[in-house]
Amino acid sequence: MSRLPVALLGPACALLLAGCGSLGGPEVKVQVYAPETAVRPDPSWPHADWQLAVGTHAANQMLDSAKIAVRPTPNELQNYKGAAWADTAPELLQTSVVEAFEDSGKIVSVTRVGGGSRGDFGLLMEVRAFETDYRAGAPEAVIEIQARLVDFRGDGVSTKRFRHAVAGATPEVPAMVVAFGEAMSAVSRDVVGWTLVEGNRLRAMRAADGKK
Repeated sequence: MSRLPVALLGPACALLLAGCGSLGGPEVKVQVYAPETAVRPDPSWPHADWQLAVGTHAANQMLDSAKIAVRPTPNELQNYKGAAWADTAPELLQTSVVEAFEDSGKIVSVTRVGGGSRGDFGLLMEVRAFETDYRAGAPEAVIEIQARLVDFRGDGVSTKRFRHAVAGATPEVPAMVVAFGEAMSAVSRDVVGWTLVEGNRLRAMRAADGKK
């Protein structure tokens, strides 16, 4: 479960992210949000006696920032003014997935890519959507990723796309942040379950091929 609150992180943090603007222009305070995630482990998930490294990246520059994206129409992508994530969308998702693995108790070790340990497998996630999307006038928090599980000790690879959309209680930013937390929790849960199953399958294939 994520320990980050769904709230403004404080006036000091907001001031640090305030827009400087032109000389003599007014400061624009930015409220910083961190969606809460809660992933309940599934007892049916298999145990994994291997190590995993998790990495994320954005499919486009718009998502590789702390700006909160909103799509008012199908072909238009904007940002909420005066609001930002506590981190980039890929980093938020990476934290949620890593914590879900840690809380599951089903895996020997999970780290972030570049964290000093390569692991036996690499879970590489490309974030393709992390935005408020208006459908028939109603806002939804949409998260979509393309996941790729790579066996570093063999040549096995598995891929799958994950997508969840959660309607916001209201169009206001705080309500949409809650919806993003729910969507991220659902995506993280699906990714963890799939990775544990696929990792064991790929490892069994490697053993059958006589590779250590």
